[in-house]
Amino acid sequence: MQSLNRFNVISYLVIVLLAVAFLFVGNRMVGHSPAQDGGEATIYRARVTAIVSETEHVTDFETWHAIVFAAEITRGEMRGETAQFTQNVRGHFLERFPRAAREGDRIMLGRSAHGAWHFIDYVRIHQIIILGGVFMLMIIIFGRSKGFNALLALGLTAGAVFLVFIPSILAGRNIYFWSILVCMYTVLVTLFIINGISQKTAAAITGCIGGVVAAGVLTFVMNTTMMLTGITQTESVNLLYMTDVPINLNAIIFAGIIIGAVGAIMDMAVSVSSALWELKEKQPDLEFHEIFKSGIQIGKDILGSNINTLVLAYIGSSLTIILILLGWDVSLFRLMNRELIIVELLKAIVGSFGIFLTMPLTAFICGLLYTGGFQRRTPKIEEIPEEDFPFFMK
Repeated sequence: MQSLNRFNVISYLVIVLLAVAFLFVGNRMVGHSPAQDGGEATIYRARVTAIVSETEHVTDFETWHAIVFAAEITRGEMRGETAQFTQNVRGHFLERFPRAAREGDRIMLGRSAHGAWHFIDYVRIHQIIILGGVFMLMIIIFGRSKGFNALLALGLTAGAVFLVFIPSILAGRNIYFWSILVCMYTVLVTLFIINGISQKTAAAITGCIGGVVAAGVLTFVMNTTMMLTGITQTESVNLLYMTDVPINLNAIIFAGIIIGAVGAIMDMAVSVSSALWELKEKQPDLEFHEIFKSGIQIGKDILGSNINTLVLAYIGSSLTIILILLGWDVSLFRLMNRELIIVELLKAIVGSFGIFLTMPLTAFICGLLYTGGFQRRTPKIEEIPEEDFPFFMK
């Protein structure tokens, strides 16, 4: 038992070190460095101290207020100095800001080369930091080591996306390759860190990889047959001019689909493999076909909720665009053929296919690993006491 614990600790540390090394090496390999600020404006953090003046402007189309504020710079070389800036709060349908700044608000100010101050946005990250800190604390308190491992895996996954995948796109690397690599990294790191090295983890990883590959192949086929351009909204066009290297917008669609689906696919694989592992622990004599049949039945119960989770997540993330399109487009046929809607439908359907195919594959692998193959067990012959034998057999 002690040697097993030592093996688990060593393997855990090795996996974490390899995961961190991947982030470092992957970031160096893609070779992208963010664009440097051109020096036209410098951003300062400040706190609003007072309202200096307010002027109302009325036109035929709108009413807007020009409010002059005084603010104290709280960071940087100008800390402690006072700046005045104007915030235009528009009314009617051209409203830009949710509300005018108030005394005590944390804001971001820009200072042009001519020394003029202008309002950029509110500082909102502090609330997110507090909320995130409370969330992590609750996860660790209730989840203990499992909760800590879940947060560690989440951090490494976020690192893979922001330190490796996104820089690879901006550096002009092959988006198909790097998106699949990051998905594989996410699956391996998450499951190994949370569940350790075991047959249960191996079955879940195999099922996940199969589901991700199936979703990737299906996405690639649909992408090439539906004549998609990848230009779904204004931000898509902006990507074409952000860097000096060309960005494949169709590959961005591919990456968005499989990265968005990998979490739900992982959930299906882990749920099936864990349930079957517990079943095998309680009934060691189960055969391959019994494990496989139970896995299919368990997967059926999970399938509906996982698909709903995936579809509702995509609908929620694009709800504003859907409302605008439904409000403007008269023809439902035209609406359903818009590329933006088609891409969202493609994400939901392909992700659901990935979840569906993960279920039998994980159950199949669990049957192989947990029982040792397809062989049926030899029925045990109950021992009969000698006194019960017929006289001619004694």
